[in-house]
Amino acid sequence: MSQTAWEALSNQAVAAAGVVYFLALLSHLAEWALLRSVPVAGQRGQATAREAVTVGAGAPPAPEPEVDDRTTERVETAGRLGFLLTCLAAAVHLVALVARGMAAEPHRVPWGNMYEFTLSGTFVVAALYLLLRRRFGLAWMAPIVVAVVLSLLMVAVIWLYQPVGPLREALNSYWLVIHVVSAIIATGAFTLGGIASALFLLKERAERKGRTGGYLGRVPSPAALDRVSYRMHAFGFPVWTFAVLITGPIWAHEAWASYWSWDPKEVWAFITWVVYAAYLHARATAGWKGRNAALLALLGMATLWFNFIGINYFSTSSMHSYADAPAVSPLHPGS
Repeated sequence: MSQTAWEALSNQAVAAAGVVYFLALLSHLAEWALLRSVPVAGQRGQATAREAVTVGAGAPPAPEPEVDDRTTERVETAGRLGFLLTCLAAAVHLVALVARGMAAEPHRVPWGNMYEFTLSGTFVVAALYLLLRRRFGLAWMAPIVVAVVLSLLMVAVIWLYQPVGPLREALNSYWLVIHVVSAIIATGAFTLGGIASALFLLKERAERKGRTGGYLGRVPSPAALDRVSYRMHAFGFPVWTFAVLITGPIWAHEAWASYWSWDPKEVWAFITWVVYAAYLHARATAGWKGRNAALLALLGMATLWFNFIGINYFSTSSMHSYADAPAVSPLHPGS
């Protein structure tokens, strides 16, 4: 296949992955919509207790609402379909990345600009979710993860797209692979941890107000969400440390003859490292858990994604600004 054919395949695979992610999102939304008619186990017991108090101790409690077998079957079918569609979308997403690298001459890793970085980052978020779904019981996270990946893919296609080209001289190094792989893996873990932290805050607030129905009624307890968030951050932090404080400076010295240049991207990567180090330190020494830890984790995710995308638009001096060329969306190739 020619380079043009590989590039066309990559663009088509990105579009197909977006469509399949959208179908997966619809399936998961249908699953959670159907679950609204299925009582939550904890709420069922609370409702029975309230009814017993209302009717008096001598009266028999009202029977628990029966769950329609057809509704349960539909819920399971929608959940399985959403999971399978997410797996298919991630596979097509991977095809888009491989084709993107094959479209360059010479062939290279698909990390030459912000469009390619975003494609890679969103794939890692989806892949980590699929790999950890059973281990940590993350099925409840499905609609949010798919929505985040789909939204970022849309941003990449509409605003960040650039035609395939050779790597810049500074990027033409094997340290690119080591540095970027570790940074993207850490970004995926931090993103999943941030989602768990955001849901922790929402779940805790809902429980305080006694509103635990709907989607939040199916989300694990705040304590479980806090544990999931901590495990994701504990996994991502050493990987981020390796990317930012070890391979990053080595690559910078090879490319620009300096281990540290006070480049905006370097500074914000270090700020992100400090925030996550404070998060883990506070949990280990001061016993920070719950709301304060969740807020600090969300602050870390905000600095992370600002560093990932925002620096390229708010800084004109960063040597990491690989998205400064005019974007030409594949949706409008003639523009």
